[in-house]
Amino acid sequence: MCDEIFGDKNFRNEIVWQTGGNAKNKYQLNRFHDTIIVYSKTNKQVFNPLYFEYDEEYKKKSNVKMCEIRKKEYVTTATYNAQPDVNPRPNLRYKWKGHLKQWYVTKEKMEELDKDNRLEYNKDNIPRIKRYLDEMDGIPLRDVWTDINNTQSGEKLDYATQKPIKLLERILKLYSNENDICLDIFAGSGTLGRACISQKRNYLLFDINKNGKKIFEESIKN
Repeated sequence: MCDEIFGDKNFRNEIVWQTGGNAKNKYQLNRFHDTIIVYSKTNKQVFNPLYFEYDEEYKKKSNVKMCEIRKKEYVTTATYNAQPDVNPRPNLRYKWKGHLKQWYVTKEKMEELDKDNRLEYNKDNIPRIKRYLDEMDGIPLRDVWTDINNTQSGEKLDYATQKPIKLLERILKLYSNENDICLDIFAGSGTLGRACISQKRNYLLFDINKNGKKIFEESIKN
């Protein structure tokens, strides 16, 4: 249906949100996630990438080191293409420290990195580029979300399918900007409106439930 409404070329993402729950089920696998389907109206949609701070798990997996010169944490990335014939770039093929390879940076840039102590050499004198954590964006948000719990008791209202405020706030941050108008045509208890207020968005809410407006107005008083 969304393909028909928006066009299949405007499909953007399928997001898996882990909702949790430990109820027993004797007849099939327990449902442990919801699926959020993302479409845009045109190819000029709003998208604001989100990033997380580098945690200890990331640092351990990525072999984060401490630079003795700058006293900052860093990771390293490759400087050359291991399969140069797949994507040949003759302008990036040159000798560096006795090694002829297809590098990812120009010779001028390599010299600049070397002078700035941003190269780490292995025993064969092949460099890798130092990437300092405080100069990087962070861990990018991906399409599997496991860090937002289902609706908590403190924010529950009189509506069965209520979504957590944090979930809606994340969606708003990703796909809208401040002062944009956000529409929910099945608004339920008005949680999108509450998320819009906290994120400085405008909102339009529709719902068949006659008590929906009252529930929403009561919720924003608290």
